Amino acid sequence: MTKLIPFMLACALAGCTGQLPYPVAEFSSPTGDKLSITLIRHGSIALTYKGFNIQVDPVTRLGDKEIDYAAFPPADCILITHEHGDHYDPDAIGKLSGERTRILLNPATRDKFGGGEAVSNGDTLRVGPVGLIAVPAYNITEGHLQFHPKGRDNGYILDFDGLRVYVSGDTEDIEEMAGFGPLDVAFLSANQPYTMTTTQCVEAAMTLRPKVLIPYHLSDTDMQEIKTVLDSNDSGIEVRLYEELR
Repeated sequence: MTKLIPFMLACALAGCTGQLPYPVAEFSSPTGDKLSITLIRHGSIALTYKGFNIQVDPVTRLGDKEIDYAAFPPADCILITHEHGDHYDPDAIGKLSGERTRILLNPATRDKFGGGEAVSNGDTLRVGPVGLIAVPAYNITEGHLQFHPKGRDNGYILDFDGLRVYVSGDTEDIEEMAGFGPLDVAFLSANQPYTMTTTQCVEAAMTLRPKVLIPYHLSDTDMQEIKTVLDSNDSGIEVRLYEELR
């Protein structure tokens, strides 16, 4: 069960203060606990579950947009998928970090950052009340392989007491996706040449079969096309579109 709720209410549920101008999607785990996902910008999202705050790829500036991460509560966990500037920002990490914050990064970014914990493709661990699997994220199209080489970057599958959320990071529709399910929510990146075309995103969604698909990391991608194709093919996948994720 999903619904969009006003951010002020979601913020109160998450235990933070102030009003932030981002939509929040709320989901229920099998245990009846609420997961709130704040849709910040492009590849940056925040997840709150049982009072545990996770930030994924926080970045303070994207083009002419600036995110004030000082307005967010300190993160219990920060996940970084890879080293590109629209996913890895030491300033944002610093603003969100407290004494007990766990910073998890793919190994190449861990070396660049000089801190945190390296997490490689296939690693599984637990952060607070959340199970986590690092999964591959890479390009497969000839001429694009240099953007995200195989074996370097991460996507993440997060398990909230049986509610499974996949955050793809920068990837194309790789063969490993066939083993990622079952999924309740999938965030799939869609902006060629760096990630997926709309066709690839549709094919990835049909492979993954999440209950809810949220295209993200969009740039100028026609995200409505993704929804139109999946709806017209009776995929059974609920597609949610957010301009904030451009």
